[in-house]
Amino acid sequence: MGLFKFLKDKFLKKDKVKEESKVVEQSPSQIEKAKKEEESVQKYDEALTKSRKNFSNKLQELAKRYKTVNEDYFEELEEILIEADCGVSFTLNIIEELLQSSKENGLTDPKEINEKLVDKMFLNYLKEGEDIQNEISFDLKPKVLLVIGVNGVGKTTTIAKIANHYKKMDKKVTLVAADTFRAGAKEQLTIWSNRLGIDIVTGADNEDPASVAFEGVKTGKNNNSDLIIIDTAGRLQNKTNLMDELRKIIKVVKKDIDSPIECFLIIDATTGQNGVLQAKAFKELVDITGIVITKMDGTSKGGIILAIREELGIPVRFIGLGEKLDDFEEFDLDKYLYGLCSGLIKDE
Repeated sequence: MGLFKFLKDKFLKKDKVKEESKVVEQSPSQIEKAKKEEESVQKYDEALTKSRKNFSNKLQELAKRYKTVNEDYFEELEEILIEADCGVSFTLNIIEELLQSSKENGLTDPKEINEKLVDKMFLNYLKEGEDIQNEISFDLKPKVLLVIGVNGVGKTTTIAKIANHYKKMDKKVTLVAADTFRAGAKEQLTIWSNRLGIDIVTGADNEDPASVAFEGVKTGKNNNSDLIIIDTAGRLQNKTNLMDELRKIIKVVKKDIDSPIECFLIIDATTGQNGVLQAKAFKELVDITGIVITKMDGTSKGGIILAIREELGIPVRFIGLGEKLDDFEEFDLDKYLYGLCSGLIKDE
């Protein structure tokens, strides 16, 4: 079964499923779960509105202008992918695959090519392996999460959203303000800790970040936290200093923690290819275990997720779909592709 049909069955037949579900008595937990899933799909769909207009709407217009595909069609298709920030590497590879597939299978219908494109977008993301686990594992606790990213990407707000996400899962969370150099960093994180009603460990201005991290982990262990989230500096101008800083933090944390450290890189979707460059720079400094994309609702270039996966091989673990605290979801590839391509899917 093609991905178009799969996504259509999964997301466009909900009304039929609802009618059928009325016949079968559902438990309150099943009803609540179905409601949350529906809200999640809607959030993805709304947040990707701008990106959808810049991607699937353009693909629809392209398909209408060509009765059969030719060299010009593929050139325009390449341009659409580049403009959607799918990345040069991803775009060239996928166009080459589509050309080969069209020749081997005699495909000339633009709609069929578009469907093959979405199939390959899905498979391309999963090529690193399908056993991606987005949620943090708490088999050993406390679990330490190091959060990195340049200033201005929404790092502090995202830390609050992560904390809120796990608090709602009944996890005890401790925040650690180890970005001791940026003016107002610890104050902003303290405001969020008060709003969420969770513990926070802060240090003095310009205090050694590793010392604050050490105290934070110690406090988190003492108060039986499930998750300890450490905020770090976002300076990339001087990589040597930042490398030394991150290395020290990881060293002191590993002394006191048995479980592997998670490291999330925060990337602002509106920065486009600049976000990919940031990811490459941070990957040189530290072992990144996941990406968190912020401000997805503010960009028309939603292909950045595909570019990051293609060029770095790092999975997107969570995604920010709006400004509210609850506009934060575990990344779901099906919902993402549906939100990005729903116009094409409905037209299929």
